[in-house]
Amino acid sequence: MNKHDKRNLDSIPVGSLRMIPLEGCMSLGQKVDKYLVGWREERENEHQNSLAFAGYQRDSYILDAKISRFGTGEAKGTINESVRGTDLYLLVDVSNYSLTYSLCGVENRMSPDDHYQDLKRIIAAVGGKARRITVIMPFLYESRQHKRSARESLDCAIALQELVRMGVDNIITFDAHDARVQNAIPLSGFETIRPTYQFVKGLLGHVDDLTIDSDHMMIISPDEGGMERAIYMANVLGLDMGMFYKRRDYTQIVNGRNPILSHEFLGSDVEGKDVVVMDDMISSGESVIDVCRQLKKRNAGRIYIASTFGLFTNGMGVFDEAYKEGLFDKILTTNLIYQSPELLSREYYISCDMSKYIAYIIDTLNHDSSISDLLDPNDRIQEAVKAYKEAQNK
Repeated sequence: MNKHDKRNLDSIPVGSLRMIPLEGCMSLGQKVDKYLVGWREERENEHQNSLAFAGYQRDSYILDAKISRFGTGEAKGTINESVRGTDLYLLVDVSNYSLTYSLCGVENRMSPDDHYQDLKRIIAAVGGKARRITVIMPFLYESRQHKRSARESLDCAIALQELVRMGVDNIITFDAHDARVQNAIPLSGFETIRPTYQFVKGLLGHVDDLTIDSDHMMIISPDEGGMERAIYMANVLGLDMGMFYKRRDYTQIVNGRNPILSHEFLGSDVEGKDVVVMDDMISSGESVIDVCRQLKKRNAGRIYIASTFGLFTNGMGVFDEAYKEGLFDKILTTNLIYQSPELLSREYYISCDMSKYIAYIIDTLNHDSSISDLLDPNDRIQEAVKAYKEAQNK
């Protein structure tokens, strides 16, 4: 066990730890549960027999809860165990389109709205009996509608305020499209976490001949909105960075947004360099593939696409073609959201597992300890790079 696996958790827990992963997030929740069970079996604590530590060690921290649906498509949330006094963590993947339900005999795919409603049903079923409720929503509901540029709805802000009014104390998300949405709930807990370390770990674990210096490698942001993400990774790895900005056609709207006319590049020469293109999400993929094409025109070396959320809304065909064309070498996304069997079967795909990281966060918060060292992965990244370079020199 390395030093990052050892958490100083001698404080008394906030309450008995319980988790409810909603159906769309069950596989991730079960992985998180496995880590928590293992750690707490190993952890020796002089207070474990006291009342404050009652229920500290369990065979599973997942609480028995379910969503039942009527024939009309309406639903109800039911919790089949006591939640009184618990420190409750709810996990929900609002982007999981693989689940279906019957609506008047017709099979319907679950939309983000359906998942969000199910989350509210479970919170309502808790009935205020939990000591504290934390919602872990990796892909923040309606986060793409985070600002108003005309007479538009502000869906993300409304959803956050609604959750807080229902009794949610903390909301944890990953790589929010715009972290400023937390201004909607300034007096409540809101954390947006970036999986930079997991990307570095995934890349170093699958590519063994990288030269990590500014002469051979570069970080690219595909748009101005992702600058901060790319700057952080470039700084911790000691690399240069560049960015593209999107020239859009503001005279029309297609699929809810102004279509992109072209990508313009700002930055130093990429010729011969390995490039990591960092983004928060891959939706249809057209934008990031166009960025890769522009980089190849500038004679970039290998191209690795790293994105927190791989939505792939138009399927994998466009990426298969781009891979055959040699536009990129690997795609890295996390398992924070649903991964289709088609995605997992691709030879160019690298999955970055986030379950251990989420388990760390839950374990630490349950003890009311600081998670600031978990939010800044700089030390862990430096250790991973150092180990990688030492292995290359052997």
